[in-house]
Amino acid sequence: MDRVSKFFDTGFIAGDISDYNCHDIGSKKNSKNLNTDEFLAYENVLCKKKKYMVNILAMGDVGSTLLLGLRLLGGDIIEAIGIFDINREVTHRFEMEMNQISYPFFSGDGCDEKESLEDMPAVKVLKEEEIFNCDVFLFCPSVMVPEVDKKATEDVRMVQYEGNKKLVEKYVKKAKENEFNGIFAVMSDPVDPLCQCAVNAGLNREKVRGFGLGVMNARALYHSMKNKKFGEYKFKGRAYGPHGKDLVIANDIDNYDDDLSKELTELAVNANLEIRKIGFKPYIAPAISSGAISVIEFLKNRWHYSSISFGEVFLGIKNKLKNENAYFENPKLDIKLLCRIENAINNLKNINREEK
Repeated sequence: MDRVSKFFDTGFIAGDISDYNCHDIGSKKNSKNLNTDEFLAYENVLCKKKKYMVNILAMGDVGSTLLLGLRLLGGDIIEAIGIFDINREVTHRFEMEMNQISYPFFSGDGCDEKESLEDMPAVKVLKEEEIFNCDVFLFCPSVMVPEVDKKATEDVRMVQYEGNKKLVEKYVKKAKENEFNGIFAVMSDPVDPLCQCAVNAGLNREKVRGFGLGVMNARALYHSMKNKKFGEYKFKGRAYGPHGKDLVIANDIDNYDDDLSKELTELAVNANLEIRKIGFKPYIAPAISSGAISVIEFLKNRWHYSSISFGEVFLGIKNKLKNENAYFENPKLDIKLLCRIENAINNLKNINREEK
C-alpha cells in the first residue's frame, strides 16, 4: 500500500479535501484538484482476465433486470452469470427465461453476422454455498422497499438502510468464511453507506465497490437532452457523490455554473419520485445504467461511474481500472463544486458516525 501525491489521474482511497477554504468562494484561486496528499493507491484490485465470472444475489426487480442487461451486453467480458435467491422457483424461472434469449445461430452455422449464440454468457443457478465462487459478487437484495406512493416526497433510499445493512453484514461474514478475494459490489440502497458497512464488517476496502451513480448521470443526461440550458452536460458534465439527496451534478467542469448545476442535480435526484408518482417502481434505469452498463465498463477497464473508498466513506466518482489498479479522474474543479463534494462527504461521514 503506497502513498501517492499530486497525481492527475490517481489513487484509490482519499483523505480529505479540506485544504481549500469553502468560506472564501470569491478568492482569486477559484479552482483546485481534489487533495491527494493522503490518498492510498491500492494494487491488484481485480486480476486481469479475458472473461470474468459474475454472481448475482437476489432476483427481485433490480437483480432480474441487471441479469437481463448482463446477458444481453456482457458476452465479450463475462464468462457466465450465477444467480441465487432464497426462492428457488424464481432462480429456475430466470435460468430458463434468460438462457432462452439468444441469437438464432452458433458461429459457422449459417451465421453471417459477428453475433452468435456464444456471445451471451450462460446463466447458472447456484446453491448458497457457491455464491462466492466468482470474480464479482453483485449484492442486490432489498428489505423494506417502500410501496408505490403517488404522493411520495421523501428520498425512499435511506428507508431501506437498516434492513439492508444487516444483510450486508450477513454476506460479508459468508464472504470471509469463503476467503473471497473478488469484488463485493453493492447495488442495494443506499449504495454508498452500505459499501462502508461492508468494510466495517471486515472486507478490504479496495475489494468493495458501489454501483449507484451511473443512473444519476443518465438522469442528468436525460434532462440535458430535453432542455438546452443543460446542453453542455452531455460533453463536459460530471456526477459525484451518493445517488441520493447528497448527489452532486456539475453542468460543465470547465465552465461551472453553480445555479444550473444545482437545478440539474434536483431534477436527477427527484427522477425516481417522478416515476413513483405515475404508479411505478423506478428500477429499470438503475439496474441497467448503474448496474449492467457500469459493471461491464468496470470489467473492461473503461471510465465509468461507481463508488470507491474515499477516506471514511465511499463516494461515487468517474474512475477506471488500469493495470489492475484503481484510478479516478482528478481535474481542476471550481471551488464551489469542490465545496459541494466536501459537503456530500461530510454528510456520508455523519451517517457512518451515527452507526458507531
